[in-house]
Amino acid sequence: MVKYLGIVQIIVCVLLVASILLQARGTGLTSVFGGEGNVYRTKRGAEKFLFLASIVLAVAFLGVALLIFIFSR
Repeated sequence: MVKYLGIVQIIVCVLLVASILLQARGTGLTSVFGGEGNVYRTKRGAEKFLFLASIVLAVAFLGVALLIFIFSR
């Protein structure tokens, strides 16, 4: 059982990293040096989907990690 949960956790981890990296366009140190200042804006379309997907994947990652901990005892 733990073996299959480990595989699921790796898949969720890869998807989580991909969703976070796809969101990170246009961010960085530009705002520190007076770049874009539009902090308050509405997420729409694919950006909103990636944002919500990263939240769901983070919760799934935590859940799978807890299950691995419980079943490995």
